[in-house]
Amino acid sequence: MGRKSKTTVRRLPKRGRYDSRTLHAILDEGVVCHVGFAVDGQPYVLPMSYARDGERLFLHGSVASRLMGHLAESVEACVTVTLVDGLVLARSQFHHSMNYRSVVAFGRARAVREPEEKRIALRALVEHLVPGRGDDSRPPSPEELAATEVVEFPLHEASAKVREGPPGDATGDLGLDHWAGVIPLDQVAGSPVAAPDLKDDIPLPAYVRDYRRPIEDARQ
Repeated sequence: MGRKSKTTVRRLPKRGRYDSRTLHAILDEGVVCHVGFAVDGQPYVLPMSYARDGERLFLHGSVASRLMGHLAESVEACVTVTLVDGLVLARSQFHHSMNYRSVVAFGRARAVREPEEKRIALRALVEHLVPGRGDDSRPPSPEELAATEVVEFPLHEASAKVREGPPGDATGDLGLDHWAGVIPLDQVAGSPVAAPDLKDDIPLPAYVRDYRRPIEDARQ
């Protein structure tokens, strides 16, 4: 990681973050990334699940996926993750905004083809979504491994951008009779819903009952 030409935040640079702790915290809290790449001049941006393992992300999909096929060929790509923490209501429409934390990473993916390494990656993907689930689910069969493309995406060229705090109204608008402030937004898990064909004697696991996204506070 670090400050490089592609990853330096130029618009409102004071919001840029380049330290590993901030980047890791955002990636570990998020559940969906968007992957952008271009083929013959045609741009594509697609949502995917992901998992962070040190200074890399694991991505996966069907071996028949065009996206995965191109990523496995190490095309230039961009991966972004965004968390929205609040809606910022200013007195003027011009200064309305959002509190957010985002990560942008540039690089080329590497195909993960060795079976054991692929198993580790797929387990990491499950554990990222629901910690504890890796030990409480069936691992992939050889056939499932063969049907799944897995790539790792480096985080060597990555930066974060964070907006926090109250609205930034112009001084001349502070006396206007409009409410101003922040509506906080949080990602909250609902009550678990058992599969209709679940066996009656299977108890609700604690990791499901108490599920919440990790929020090691990159907001401070």
